[in-house]
Amino acid sequence: MYNNLIKLIFDVAPFGFNQASEQLMNFVNKTDDLLGIVQQIGTIPEAIAHDSTEEKLFSKASDAILSRVFQELGLKSAIITGRADTADVVAQSPIHGYSLVADAKVFRMSRTAKNQKDFKVNALSGWRKDADYAVLCSPHFQYPRSTSQIYKQALDNNVALISWEHIVFLIKHKIKEDEAINLAPIWNFSGEHAQNVVISESKKCFIPTYSRFIMNYLWHGQDDFNKLLDDQIEIIKQRGIAECSYWESQKKQILLYSREQAVAELIKSKKIDEKISQIGTFVRRLQNA
Repeated sequence: MYNNLIKLIFDVAPFGFNQASEQLMNFVNKTDDLLGIVQQIGTIPEAIAHDSTEEKLFSKASDAILSRVFQELGLKSAIITGRADTADVVAQSPIHGYSLVADAKVFRMSRTAKNQKDFKVNALSGWRKDADYAVLCSPHFQYPRSTSQIYKQALDNNVALISWEHIVFLIKHKIKEDEAINLAPIWNFSGEHAQNVVISESKKCFIPTYSRFIMNYLWHGQDDFNKLLDDQIEIIKQRGIAECSYWESQKKQILLYSREQAVAELIKSKKIDEKISQIGTFVRRLQNA
């Protein structure tokens, strides 16, 4: 089903972002293989060009999937569109009354070092407004492993740093809110954990501690989650093979280029014509000022 989602992204991209987004959301809302999609959604396919319409649609699809996940967990959830100063996903518990905002993060395997701006923890906290909690969902193995400013920001602002792998666990074990199960402590973990962390260790990765808390809270052993991580690693390895194969095929095509094709492709990749046009537009604007 994940491959169907990627195919749909390429199929609907020419229709324009708004219409394409609507079709993607319909697909996500109707899919009967949410788990299969969640297991792979954290990785952007290399075949999707950087900063392309397809990349923006993949990001929008990840928002739709996260919203669908909240619904599966027993929450009411929706995607916010048309505003740049707000979270992408909102959710509310009809049983326990709390509300949250959330942001889905996806990354390429080929992406090098990530920094705090990639995770936008402070921004997500600001988008909380009247909501009780703020939740960031990122691939488990893309969170910084040792220290990072994002952990201090999460502790200072009570932003939950959940992973897609945690979500896979919740779906696999059919976790759903009812009168007896309240997921609020999972979203509130950073705020509680902050009370036990000294300032000198506030940038230290607490994802393993968070994982243990989730397992204990849901009456599962850590071995259950470790087994799931092993399974996810195998999925990621297979994705890695596929992504490398894509670039190997691109290399073979490039090696067949004529000199003229190679020069044209280099000019295109450096966006030289666009830069010349932009400079000309800027100068003309000065002349007409």
